[in-house]
Amino acid sequence: MNKIRIAYIGGGSRGWARGFMSDLVAQDDFCGEVRLYDIDTEAAKCNEIIGKMFNSAEGAKSQWDYRAVDTREAALSGADFVVISILPGTFDEMESDVHTPERYGIYQSVGDTTGPGGIIRALRTIPMMEEIAHDVEKYCPEAWVINYTNPMTISVRALYRAFPQIKAFGCCHEVFGTQFFLANVLKKEKNIEEIERSEVEVNVLGVNHFTWLTEASYKGEDIFPIYAKYVKEHRKTGCHIKSDTNWINNSFHSDEMVKMNLFEKFGYIAAAGDRHLAEFCPGDWYLADPECVKRWHFALTTVDWRKKDLQDRLDKTYRILNGEEKVEIAETGEDGVKQIRALLGLGDLVTNVNLPNDGQIPNLPLGAVVETNALFRANSVRPLFAGAVPEEIYPMVRRICTLQETVAEAGANRDLEAAFDAFAHDPLMRLSSVDARKLFDTMVENTSEYLKEYQENEKVVSSNL
Repeated sequence: MNKIRIAYIGGGSRGWARGFMSDLVAQDDFCGEVRLYDIDTEAAKCNEIIGKMFNSAEGAKSQWDYRAVDTREAALSGADFVVISILPGTFDEMESDVHTPERYGIYQSVGDTTGPGGIIRALRTIPMMEEIAHDVEKYCPEAWVINYTNPMTISVRALYRAFPQIKAFGCCHEVFGTQFFLANVLKKEKNIEEIERSEVEVNVLGVNHFTWLTEASYKGEDIFPIYAKYVKEHRKTGCHIKSDTNWINNSFHSDEMVKMNLFEKFGYIAAAGDRHLAEFCPGDWYLADPECVKRWHFALTTVDWRKKDLQDRLDKTYRILNGEEKVEIAETGEDGVKQIRALLGLGDLVTNVNLPNDGQIPNLPLGAVVETNALFRANSVRPLFAGAVPEEIYPMVRRICTLQETVAEAGANRDLEAAFDAFAHDPLMRLSSVDARKLFDTMVENTSEYLKEYQENEKVVSSNL
């Protein structure tokens, strides 16, 4: 197959785009064209040059024609696949999302999916996703759309609201990390030398970044009793015993203590990183204050760190462009390219994705975006029946699902009052209604450049009262 057309929307920060390029060129049974569009035109042009470098990198098995384009129309026209990897706003807006709530004693370890920061980010994201969906409908309605943008659930929901026939799904690697973690548990507890992530078979259900495993097995053996023993032995120290506190400065660190504590509480394996999981739980469980976070051995990822990391990635781009560093083909562990292979009919694949609920989780609302396993095969993605959310975790999962639906509806209607209702009832919020309103208004103002449609709608509503 040598005529595959991929539209890559975003990717200006280069990291995700380079990983995708590496995975593409490692394939030996299909190739084609990648059209690159970013609101930062120079970033897209840099990606074009780097993409072509991958064609001649050691280990390249296919050739891809990379072309930066000036408009979304040029990227999308006739595309077979669309990849969305955008930052909704800038890190300045995200700085407000993550750190403004700290003035009120509310801490967020990520701030891109849930909590006050995730909700404000969602309000910025929804109009962007709607625009992309409308353009997909206009220029490539039969294309498969792969979304990597957070907040994942609300992004995918917005795509389907804007274009109900869109063939979109959301990809997240958090479940993969849990499979790797369980593989390491098996290695320790069962003295097994090598285990591939895919050999840890799991049943996934929940919402993105708050996913759970109700089943997990390795070569037919139930992992739950093995994991229970491991948790009992490691729940107080985590999966690594630290001799010093240097790990505290690692912005993505986790010793899986939150994951293990949730297993003790509910009997099911939480299938995301601790930084994400903590944000879906009541604020006084794991995120009461920075000292509480340290006791649970995970990190608060600051936006200052993200800005520095962005600069590091840009510096690497310039080194590559200047010939000071070579591109290298290395497996990313992501499933995006594998999903494309399966959709092309080059082999079936079962993996976790985010799709509207069509009954795969029967006790969550139909139409709400949920995360379960799905079967990918030629031009088909079919969510697999995951079963009902167990009663032990149902109240927490249903609450989050309902709040996300409220935010999605508020965004679709450009309704800040409805968004505030979700904001005030988020599990991390421990404020009076007066302080919740002050915080919300401040955060909205801080990102007002991206919320003009909401503010215009407020004026219209006020004038009609």
